[in-house]
Amino acid sequence: MAHQDDQEAFYALADRLTAKPPSATYSASMTPEEIHKAVLDIIEQKQRRRSPS
Repeated sequence: MAHQDDQEAFYALADRLTAKPPSATYSASMTPEEIHKAVLDIIEQKQRRRSPS
């Protein structure tokens, strides 16, 4: 709050927010099994990105 007029900080924040990939959205009608599979798929994708090829 002390630096409300700090445009450089604002633009740095905006860059960080826009650099993140958009969040996935899921249907509210998904079954618990579908949700479980979706979560496991996300975990697997993240693990693949971390492990060296």
